[in-house]
Amino acid sequence: MNSAAKIRKVAEDFITFAGKLEYSMKKVNIISLGCSKNLVDTELLMKQLEKAGYGVEVDVENSKAKIVVINTCGFIGDAKEESINTILEQVERKQEGEVDKIYVMGCLSQRYDLDLKKEIPEVDAYFGKFDWKGILAELGKSYDEKLRNERHLTTPKHYAYLKISEGCNRGCSYCAIPIMTGEYKSRPFEEIVDEAERLAKQGVKELLVLAQDITYYGVDKYGKNRLAELVDRVADIPGIEWIKLHYAYPAGFPLELLTVMRERPNVCKYLDIALQHCSDHMLQQMRRGISKKQTIELIRKIRQEVPGIFIRTTLMTGHPGETAEDFEELCEFVREMRFERLGVFPYSHEDDTWCDRHYQDDVPEEIKRERAGRIMQIQAGIAEEIGRSQIGQVVKVLIDRREEEYYVGRTEHDSPEVDPEVLIPGERTLQVGEFYRMVITGADEYDLFAEIREEE
Repeated sequence: MNSAAKIRKVAEDFITFAGKLEYSMKKVNIISLGCSKNLVDTELLMKQLEKAGYGVEVDVENSKAKIVVINTCGFIGDAKEESINTILEQVERKQEGEVDKIYVMGCLSQRYDLDLKKEIPEVDAYFGKFDWKGILAELGKSYDEKLRNERHLTTPKHYAYLKISEGCNRGCSYCAIPIMTGEYKSRPFEEIVDEAERLAKQGVKELLVLAQDITYYGVDKYGKNRLAELVDRVADIPGIEWIKLHYAYPAGFPLELLTVMRERPNVCKYLDIALQHCSDHMLQQMRRGISKKQTIELIRKIRQEVPGIFIRTTLMTGHPGETAEDFEELCEFVREMRFERLGVFPYSHEDDTWCDRHYQDDVPEEIKRERAGRIMQIQAGIAEEIGRSQIGQVVKVLIDRREEEYYVGRTEHDSPEVDPEVLIPGERTLQVGEFYRMVITGADEYDLFAEIREEE
């Protein structure tokens, strides 16, 4: 190679390197931690960054992007630990030259801003849970108000989360959410409907309606509960085939919602309602505003009004003051109520909550976790029995993805990430994002197995 050719080669290599460097500098990797409500916030920020000229990716391991945004969770101890570890991992990458800028947002930085700045100063800037304007300003860009409610969906294109409010007014003893998100703020009714219509036009077929507490929707803004009216209105939108409701609160439950769930075919017979405990002693300690008798009456009312409904609930073990007798009562409650879906969290002592000010964290950690394990053992047997009872039934299944030799889908009774899935042999070609009639052929405690129903 002569001198001129060598010079051209060096120049071409430099241009290629510079282009790659510029591209990586204009990319942002957002690491989204915690719940699906956090994911919605990530999607809103993505849209703003894209409008500002950035290429945006989510949760890409060993990303080449030089800018990293970490959307943290600060709900319980394990989530806070995950958030801290993620920040430290990115700090290490920054020290090794793989990352130039680290920005931290979300619940953890909303709550522990000063502590984080002191303990992890390597982060370039910390922002509150909703301070997207601050992140954009840090990058020398402006927030576009016209895109306030537009998102870049990170879910498969056939389903999306629809957040209807922020904050919570309940004041449960153990919960730090009101500290991080503030008082309950319902989104405007028509704004939610407009977003749902826009999502439907984008090809979304399943809406996962969620909030910290969906059952308070409208009270703060309109002086009355409008959840049933909202769900009924969203059910009118063409193209929306499934609507699922997440994070209901038992006290003050709007019973008119049950009529909508029963009568509207695209409102799934599925409800996520966090009960936390059953003994009157613990419900009072937790400041839940409901008794055991009222809880049982509500669950029976829901099942009576919406035949065939699957109820998902969340329980807590080891809350301050929980006795062995309280726990045994909880075990019996799980056996009696036979919830179709159930999760358990060991109690996590959170700063500045009612528990922090008034109770001692008096249940040893190993007992909290042992009790949670016992509840899940009981539930595993119940879940497997419920699954096996579905064998032979014909159900509507939405296909989420192809995974090795199986297609993976869900029934109307299952939400993404948290509930059982339906596994279908991959011999026949199915379309991701489409619905199929399936016959259930098998079940275990976690999943169902199915085949395409042959037309008669």
